[in-house]
Amino acid sequence: MARLDLVVRNARLATESEERRCDIGVADGRVVALGAGLPKCAREIDAGERLVLPGGVDAHCHLDQPMPAPMKMADDFASGTRSAACGGTTTVIPFAAQAKGQSLAAAVADYHRRAEGKACIDYAFHLIVSDPTPRVLAEELPGLIREGYTSFKIYMTYDDLRLSDREMLDVMDLARREGAMVMVHAENSDAIAWLSDKLIAAGRSAPAHHAAARPPAVEREATHRAIALSELIDVPILIVHVSGGEAIEQIRWAQARGLNIHAETCPQYLLLTAAHLGAAGYHGAKCVCSPPPRDEASQAEVWRALASGVFSVFSSDHAPFRYEDPHGKKPGGREVAFPHIPNGIPGLETRLPLLFSEGVLKGRIDLRSFVALTAANPARMYGLYPRKGTIAPGSDADLVLWDERREVTITNDALHHAVDYTPYEGLRITGWPALTLSRGEVVWKDGEFRGTAGHGQFMKCGLPEPARLRRIAARSWE
Repeated sequence: MARLDLVVRNARLATESEERRCDIGVADGRVVALGAGLPKCAREIDAGERLVLPGGVDAHCHLDQPMPAPMKMADDFASGTRSAACGGTTTVIPFAAQAKGQSLAAAVADYHRRAEGKACIDYAFHLIVSDPTPRVLAEELPGLIREGYTSFKIYMTYDDLRLSDREMLDVMDLARREGAMVMVHAENSDAIAWLSDKLIAAGRSAPAHHAAARPPAVEREATHRAIALSELIDVPILIVHVSGGEAIEQIRWAQARGLNIHAETCPQYLLLTAAHLGAAGYHGAKCVCSPPPRDEASQAEVWRALASGVFSVFSSDHAPFRYEDPHGKKPGGREVAFPHIPNGIPGLETRLPLLFSEGVLKGRIDLRSFVALTAANPARMYGLYPRKGTIAPGSDADLVLWDERREVTITNDALHHAVDYTPYEGLRITGWPALTLSRGEVVWKDGEFRGTAGHGQFMKCGLPEPARLRRIAARSWE
């Protein structure tokens, strides 16, 4: 056994596949031993029979992503990774976004400059492909995949990002040849634009009408179309931030036919509804995201899909814009019509506690499913497993000790992001990380951030392993 430099004693360890009581031995930032009675060590942490889980992998978040003026994201890699660490997440995968007309390699180089020396936890990059020119497809993208950027997102909406169906087929075809993972934002852009124009012409410009411009049919149609394109190419895809039953029905249909279709959902679709967009005055802008939160029946459908294995991944889709900010939800300092409100809500720090409290402790999902959805599956999906997403000899010592009985009322003042609000303000939950270790170093303990900017390392991703994702056992929570 390697000489230990840290022992976590009396842990009630849980991974996607097992639960056991043991000590955890760490050397040089990696787990090297699991067992009883490990040798004494200069650094020891007594878990006191509390739950110890793998650090979370938030595989869908946006940090310091370049935006059209005047918009600017509130969180950079320093504040964003700080917030993640305080919520039990030890790896984040944000997006290096290509602008139309820009080299994809240049976007990656720019994103490295934005991250360098700032992150307190480890990180990888997805790519956003908005301009799949012949050169990008023939040279840049294959080269970047081989360098460890093995996943990329494509959009079916937003004028500055969306691809045509033919362009999507080109990108999917390349992914199939190279073994990469394609993430799809599935909403019908033309339908959204048509509905938005009709609503604005009728004087319905408030944040509440964002949901009316993006009804479930818009997501359902695009989800079905993305599945059909994937079937034509015979390539796995991940439908991201799925919001309700109509899109879930399409995904379940595809999965039942044996198609390699994966799905992701987020806290906002479990805990928010369209009613939050109708908050007094302009405050509904705080909950503008796409797809929008729907209704309570949709929430129930998302919970059922989580419990029955439709979803492989649970991410935050953290997209941080300040409310009282001319670069945020009030562009130029003005309350604007809903099509011009920056899309996105914060959620890096609250992702794990919300699902733990509302999912595990309320019996909607079990503990192993929680680990699979929030750590192991995203690590496999993006080629980081078993270094990330589990607790086993050889894995990084990314560990989270949970205070399962701690009751917390969520307030923005207690969070560590750079956003001036949380959509979950006042929500009372049970369970919060008491300690977070990133490669054996304490980054969060007893309510205090203890991380260091620059500790986080860039992680090159291997080829995705979607075929090895843990399928959540079907169960009923009602």
